[in-house]
Amino acid sequence: MTRSCGRLRRGAVIAAAVGALVAPPGGATALGAPHPVPATAGQPSPSPAPSDDFRTLTPEVKRQVDAAVEKVMREADIPGVTVGIWTPDKGSHVRSYGVADKESGRRMSPDLYMRIGSETKTFTVTALLKLVDEGKVGLDDTIGEYVDGVPDGGEITLRQLAGMRSGLYNYSEDEDFFKALTSDPQRPFTPRELLDYAFEHPVLFQPGEKFSYSNTNLILLGLVVEQAGGRPLQDYIRENVTGPAGMDRTLLATDAAFPRPHAHGYTNQTADGKVADSTDWNPSWGWAAGAMISTLEDLRVWAPTVATGVLPDGTTLISPATQRQRLDTPPTSVPGAGYGLGIFDVQGWIGHNGSLPGYESLTVYLPSARATLVVLLNTDIGRGQEEPSTLLGDAVTRIVSPEHVYNLPAQPAAR
Repeated sequence: MTRSCGRLRRGAVIAAAVGALVAPPGGATALGAPHPVPATAGQPSPSPAPSDDFRTLTPEVKRQVDAAVEKVMREADIPGVTVGIWTPDKGSHVRSYGVADKESGRRMSPDLYMRIGSETKTFTVTALLKLVDEGKVGLDDTIGEYVDGVPDGGEITLRQLAGMRSGLYNYSEDEDFFKALTSDPQRPFTPRELLDYAFEHPVLFQPGEKFSYSNTNLILLGLVVEQAGGRPLQDYIRENVTGPAGMDRTLLATDAAFPRPHAHGYTNQTADGKVADSTDWNPSWGWAAGAMISTLEDLRVWAPTVATGVLPDGTTLISPATQRQRLDTPPTSVPGAGYGLGIFDVQGWIGHNGSLPGYESLTVYLPSARATLVVLLNTDIGRGQEEPSTLLGDAVTRIVSPEHVYNLPAQPAAR
């Protein structure tokens, strides 16, 4: 939940590529206790009663949100942002700010397709949990039962992969990978090529010993879903996850094709460190960890679905028992944040963030208020070590949910 599949730097790649937690220097793992998951999480009914700690979205509160977003945009030099806030009884607020294309001046708008980086992890792990419910895989199966050649593969479980506690090296931190990607951002990568970068490095720790965000984990889980599900990952997700949720504008990209209309993305994750338009970069290097594309309205549906395991029509996507395991979010390396099975809990907000060169996103749900927040922006260029999506999430939640502020601390880059 911080740096994403996309946080590349010259000479280094951030530890938590495609949008998730970033570990502090030296691999420290001490963390404050996460906000507890509500007792009703993972159960179709009853819904948690709305609380008084989420403010009614009056015209004045909406003006405060707009002013806060515009302030962050000025200070962090963000080209364009769309923010959506929805509650069942305290109103909603959807607005786009800035530009989708700096060259033409085309305005940002709520209908645009966006790359969502590490939010992909929530879909890949949901696909895995569907297979768990069907009895086709077990969370305590080892990855060695499905994929050959994994270091410690006979000890690492699927649960540890989904919870970022495998100890496997993150391929997107590898120097050779960084050079290969930035020298030709349009080139395709296969899952096995990505794993090869990771497996050249020794394991970081014994499985289950600590938390360490690694895109390698999700590449392996994508292969498990394909094997147990009997079809390509993008097809399994469409047929079993996004399809049942009615999310027909969400897809796992397998090449650089980008549905229209979409926003242009801007990044400095380049070989020379200069800002570039990354709209048409091939996201195959993120695959099951970060290659998905979605829209504001689809993510509005996804936030409560992934946080509760319940589809919009009231039926279950994930069984309550499996969803409870998903939402067991032990502490991580970031104070105030816990990470479960492909999902985080930051001060009560449940969901995930994402970052890919040129794009960042945040999709979270606050069960106590039944509130959804989605933030989509067309840059991953941070302010210092702070992610632009985190700056925006912090600014908005300080206004609408002051008792539940999405306040991930800035983290230095892994070197």
